[in-house]
Amino acid sequence: MGNCLCMKKSSSYQQGVELGDSPDAFGVHKKEKGNLFCSYPSFLRFFLGDKSGNGTPNQGLSEGSGAQTSNPSLASSCAQEDKGAKGRRSPSLPVTITDVEDFRHMHGYGNVQIFRYHELRLATKNFRPDFVLGEGGFGLVYKGVIDNKIKHGFPHTQVAVKELNPEGLQGDKEWLAEINYLGNLSHPNLVKLIGYCCEDEHRLLVYEHMARGSLENLLFRRGYKNLTWLTRLKIALDAAKGLAFLHGAERPIIYRDFKTSNILLDANYNGKLSDFGLAKEGPMGEQTHVSTRVMGTYGYAAPEYILTGHLTAMSDVYGYGVVLMELLLGRKALDNTRKGREHNLVDWARPLLIRNNKIFKIIDPRMDDQYTEDNMLKVARLSYDCLSQSPKVRPLMSEVVGILTDLLKNEQRLVPPLSASVSPEVRRERRVRPTEVRSAGGSPLDGRIGVGGGSPLNGLPRVH
Repeated sequence: MGNCLCMKKSSSYQQGVELGDSPDAFGVHKKEKGNLFCSYPSFLRFFLGDKSGNGTPNQGLSEGSGAQTSNPSLASSCAQEDKGAKGRRSPSLPVTITDVEDFRHMHGYGNVQIFRYHELRLATKNFRPDFVLGEGGFGLVYKGVIDNKIKHGFPHTQVAVKELNPEGLQGDKEWLAEINYLGNLSHPNLVKLIGYCCEDEHRLLVYEHMARGSLENLLFRRGYKNLTWLTRLKIALDAAKGLAFLHGAERPIIYRDFKTSNILLDANYNGKLSDFGLAKEGPMGEQTHVSTRVMGTYGYAAPEYILTGHLTAMSDVYGYGVVLMELLLGRKALDNTRKGREHNLVDWARPLLIRNNKIFKIIDPRMDDQYTEDNMLKVARLSYDCLSQSPKVRPLMSEVVGILTDLLKNEQRLVPPLSASVSPEVRRERRVRPTEVRSAGGSPLDGRIGVGGGSPLNGLPRVH
């Protein structure tokens, strides 16, 4: 195949940069034919670190090489500090289980339930094929119902049950990572882990059921109800709150695989982050970063992380900027059906986000003028800033939350609900023509969104 990096497609739990996969609801993936994808030659040596875990880019990749680990007893919190990083590790979670054999002997863990395998067989009607929600590198995901008849004292609850395939791409490390994080963290914008099963060779995880599936499905798959502008803005805010919560933990947690397929929606379109198999504890104290093998999803991974393996919270901010752009434009981060520069959304669209005469020509037409132009320009600028090549000038997720909270309130006030019977002409009349974008303090910022008295998002000079 020449000078190209080839990787097998996998689920969003894949330990390695995924290239153009198509996940189903609950962040899982259907099997597809032709499961090799070639990336650009220039990234050949950067996608995977070596097996020693020292953060050095692997220069010996072969065709079809994956990034999955074969050691089931590796610690779930295994960020490697490089020699120049200072400070001592301080776990942000009360307990970190590093081995399944240790895990078996625990009577309970975090805030999650322990299920017997036969209970989950009952919940899924013996894992009926028509109960399958999707399939990926982790294994099959089933819908199910658990109630008092299955587990004493348990209320009637719809669930999603993931069963680890022992021959699949994922292993005990990713399974444990999910429990280590979701078993101890609780937030309205994180998917709730209800319980687990670790019985004999069986490894299962039980989650709350997210009725509307993934944001990716709602944005890009035919047959799904179109998302309105206000709903998209609300989902963007929900996802930002989830990331801000992780970054603000006692020991910051870097999500590392932020993308539309990992944002799940409940019946009321509340957005929640799922799939913590690639999450890492971030730098502490005087540390500037943690060094680690490059893992995540190509198209969402920050460029400096791909090139150096240096991971910070700003790596998540970049991925957030990609998702925000997808919400604005209704296009995928990577789309092989588009030609030239339009194949890569960031390369093609980022320069247009700050050009008022261009941005409204590429906004998702399905939103049908449901937005005020001033606020749309501000959201576009926010996406632009999150995607800065320099991590130091990207906004903090806490700042993103503040900006989007104000914009959503303003948009809800200015844009009343629009019925399907309202004509396009009336819709356009409701729009507010763009004016000079100003900071919270009222001073012009030449299109930049500011925080506080007109300063850039993080108080640093802009470098793009």
